[in-house]
This record gives sequence, structure tokens and C-alpha cells, in this order.
Amino acid sequence: MAKKKEMEGEVYYPSEQVVAQARVKDWDALAEKADKDLEGFWADEASELEWYKKWDKVLDDSKAPFFQWYTGAKVNIVHNCIDRHLKTNRKNKLALIWESEDGNEHRTFSYFAMNREVSRMANIIKAMGVRKGDRVTIYMGRIPEIVFAMLACAKIGAVHSVVFGGFSADALQGRIEDSQSKLVITQDGNFLNGKIVELKRTVDDALKKCPTVENVLVVRRTGQDIPMDPLRDHWYHELSKLPVANGKCPTEEMDAEDPLYILYTSGSTGKPKAILHVHGGYMVGTYSTLKYVFDLQDEDRFWCAADPGWVTGHSYIVYGPMLNGATSFMFEGGPAYPYPNRWWQCVERYGINILYTAPTAIRGLMRFGEAWPNKHDLSSLRLLGSVGEPINPEAWKWYHRVIGKEQCPIMDTWWQTETGMFMITPTPSVPLKPGSGTRPFFGQQAEIVDEAGNPVKDGDEGYLTLKRPWPAMLRTIYGDPDRYVKQYWSKFPGRYLAGDSARRDSDGYYWIIGRVDDVINVSGHRLGTAEIESALVSHPAVAEAAAIGLPHEVKGTGIHVFCLLRAGFAPSDALSEELRQHVSKVISPIARPEDVKFLDKLPKTRSGKIMRRVLKARAQGLPEGDVSTLEE
Repeated sequence: MAKKKEMEGEVYYPSEQVVAQARVKDWDALAEKADKDLEGFWADEASELEWYKKWDKVLDDSKAPFFQWYTGAKVNIVHNCIDRHLKTNRKNKLALIWESEDGNEHRTFSYFAMNREVSRMANIIKAMGVRKGDRVTIYMGRIPEIVFAMLACAKIGAVHSVVFGGFSADALQGRIEDSQSKLVITQDGNFLNGKIVELKRTVDDALKKCPTVENVLVVRRTGQDIPMDPLRDHWYHELSKLPVANGKCPTEEMDAEDPLYILYTSGSTGKPKAILHVHGGYMVGTYSTLKYVFDLQDEDRFWCAADPGWVTGHSYIVYGPMLNGATSFMFEGGPAYPYPNRWWQCVERYGINILYTAPTAIRGLMRFGEAWPNKHDLSSLRLLGSVGEPINPEAWKWYHRVIGKEQCPIMDTWWQTETGMFMITPTPSVPLKPGSGTRPFFGQQAEIVDEAGNPVKDGDEGYLTLKRPWPAMLRTIYGDPDRYVKQYWSKFPGRYLAGDSARRDSDGYYWIIGRVDDVINVSGHRLGTAEIESALVSHPAVAEAAAIGLPHEVKGTGIHVFCLLRAGFAPSDALSEELRQHVSKVISPIARPEDVKFLDKLPKTRSGKIMRRVLKARAQGLPEGDVSTLEE
């Protein structure tokens, strides 16, 4: 990739070789076509997949903002992920390659084997009384069975709710309760950074307050002794041997708008939002975006290094790759255990062609220098990707130079749990700017507006909004349609409010700056300030608390909290550490604050709202801005 200066700022142009093999050689032509005929573009994309019955209408916007796509169509995402490949040469192609954290275990599954595993788990889930429309909570680590579990639910028409395996019992309990799940699928424990994460014990704690759960299905991974309730808990490996588990399992015919999954994401109020995605539109959106953005070729080995517990894992570990008939790689462990070359070992061992990860991981690995990646042959890589938060230009350049050897374009993608698919993203053939997500995906229109909803001029910061619906968009917040309208569609009626601030440059490239609501993005994990503050106030020493995000060189953003203490408690280093541990236990180690400060009073508006931006400005020694609403 040669570096030129023909556009504004620092620009990296794709090589002739990259352009020659790219699926999209003329970005502008395809963008113009999709822009002029949005429904025609998405009808063409959907036609590349198989439907039990074709749609009557591509887009129904009659009940906006409750948009519907491919109305009247009958489909099941699993039919397109697995069933249709069994009729082709892809039947024997590897769908999934898995390696354990210690590197001593390797498992591979062809599309044929994937069908057998998914059908087996689906049969077991059905035998437990789970039916179409029932919710199933999945609380697991990065092992193949999490993929089987998600696909098994979708196959029989159940709605999966995956909860990241790092969340606490309280966080898990709240999500099970909200979704009214009938079944929980978990594992005895999970290996992470040389330690065992006690998943089953966390489930046991959570279920003390979850009366809707009838059964717990437990996958054996670590082999340690765990308590098993004989009436509720079932070992997966034991049930797998029973006649009921084996044999065919028909794929349920679903309406295109039937629910596929719910996934919780932090909001600006304490209760996480249950984002609902459906079979039809989500399927088309994830299929198309992965195909175009990562230019998937039949022989590629694609590694999305996220966790299936987040939307990145749903869309681009599980569904997107299998819809494209790709070979996906999954690694159980973290990037730096036991040594910082663990990922580069995997790239070399499996001939990974595409690596898609978060800026946090890149920054974390940068700290260990270039010697670790340079020990390995990374020449199989042809594309790199970034997801979860804005990538700072220094990390982008290191990733490009050290990992991509200046040959691999970086697909810096902006999207959300709510969008289901990439929304602002390059494709391999377009010029790149370090730190910019480039332009909206085909058919999308983004606009940056001020507080009054007026477009701002190029270079100015404002609210990022999306002007058009898209197939993989969330359909609602599960069980709370009013919150869906209020959260995303009320501030600027007719536009989707992303909740991020951004700017656009003179070349039409978008630069995401960060969250505008009270959400802190730590290592790509979105955490609500209200959630963190509630956890602090649940400690007997804390009367009131405020949480803010401040720049962190590895995590992107670190959590800093300010506490008012109750009578009888005094500030101390010991109490500060106790509060950090407390937040870690109540929410997750991800939410552990970097710093706890004790104050006599918090800056508030006259209506009693904490002015977090004032705390942020003070912490960074910056001007406090307009404080006219500040309580004296």
C-alpha cells in the first residue's frame, strides 16, 4: 500500500493487487446504485440466499419506526448457515476451527459435522420443552458449543439471549429475569488467562431469583467438581448419548420478522436494553456486509477475535461467516497468555487470511513491542479489521506496519448491537485514513447534526444520525417498544440516533469521536454510568456516586468514579480499593474503576442531574464550559 497525499490528511491507497482481487472495484458505482434504489439493492442481496417463500415486499415502512423487511417471506437463518451448504461441495468444507487456550486441544467441524452437532443440541433443547418463541439464555466461554447452542435455538425457532461469560451473577440474573428464559445453557467453567472462570457457580447464584428457568444444560470443559441439582441440571455429554439426541432435527420454517435473538446492551439508564433482531433482515445484512467488506473468498480463513457474547461475535463469528460458507477460526484464550505471541502463533499455524479485532487488543499487544509478532510468519494475512471503538491513528499504523507488513488494508468498521451489521466502513479497494471509518455502507445515508437537528458543516462535531432503515436493524427493545421509540427515534424524528458524536471531513469520510450519552466504552464493552453508579451506591459506605470515562492508553477509555460517603465512613486507600473490587463483583471485572475519588459534593444541575462533563473537564484540567445550569 503506497502512501500518497492526494486527499485531505494522511491517506493509504490500496495496491493494484488488492484492487484487482476485490469484489467491489468501483465503490462509487455500487454506492450510487444502492442509493438510487435501496429496495432493489437489498432485494438483489437477499436473492443470493434461499427462502422457503419469497417476500411480498422488501421494505414495509408503514409503521415507522417499527420497520419490517422482506414481509411475507418464510425463512430460517440456519437453513442458509448450514442446510443449503449440505447440497453443495461445501458440505465437507471446514466451517469452524477451534484451539484451546493452552494450544493442546484442536477441534474442527465441517459443514456436515456442524449440522450433526447443531441438530443434536437442538433435539436435546426440544426434549426439555423449549418451543418456538421461547427464550434460552446462553452463558458460556469461547468453545464450539456456544456456536452449536446459538444455532440450535435458531433452528427450532427459540430466541437466544447470550450473556457474556464475564458478567456477574446479579447481571446474569437481571437478564434471565427480563427475558423470562426457560432454559440456561452454560459450562462447568471456562479457561481464561490460565485461570478457571466459575461459570456454573455464577449461574447457580443467579438462578436463586429466576423462577422461569426449568432446566440448566451444562457442557463439561474444565472437568472440575461442581454442584449439580438432580432435578434441574443436566450434563450435555450424558444427554448426547441418548437416542432422543441423535437423528435428524427439522429446521423450523420462520416468518422473516420472527425473533432470532435478544442481546443486552448498556443504556444511559440503569437497566440494560434488550435489543431484538429477527431472522430475515439480520440474515441479509450480516451476509452482505461480511461478503463485501472483508471480500470473503472461498479459500479464506476468517478470524473474528471477539467473544460470541457480544454482537460482533453474533454477526461475524457465528452468522456472517456461515451464511457466506466461510471457514471461521475461534480461539479460547486471550491475546497475551501465556506470552504476547499467542495470536501470532495462531495466524501462522492456521494460515489465517483475515483478522478482525478491537483497538484495545491492538494497543495491548503494541506495548510488548515488535519482536513477538516478528517471530512468526504472518504472510497469510491479506486483510485486517478493527471494531468496537474508534481506533487511534498510532495503533492503526502499528497494526498496518507490524502485523500487515504494509500489505493489508484495515477495515475499520463502525456499527452497534442495535445495527446488527457494519454501517460505516471501507471496502478493500478504497483509500484509507488512519482513525476514520470511511463512508456509510451501500444504501446507507449518515448525517451529522447539531442539537436542533440541523446538519453541521464538514469538520464540525455533532450527533451521528442515520437517515434510512436497513435490513439488520433492531426491531424494538424486547418488552419495551416505548423505550425503543424514545431512545432512538424521538430526539430527531425520522432519523435513527446512534448515540455517538462524529465529524465528517471534506472527502466525505466519517470520524467517530465517542459516546454522547452516559455510556462508557471500555475495551469495546459498553457500560452505562447508571449501572456503575448503582453498583457503588449498593455498598454501605457510599451515599452517592458519579462515573465518567477518561482516556486510557490500552482500554481506550477507563472508568473513574467520584463518591460521597455516608456518615461514619472516612476516605482511605483501603476503602477506595474495596469499592473497586465491589464494582468488579457486582457487574464484571471489565467495570472495575481505574480510580475512586471522594468528594464533599457532586456538581449538579438545579434539577438534580449530575454534570458528568464538569467532572470530566476538572479531571483533565480542561475548561468547564457553560455552567449556567450548575447548582450553587
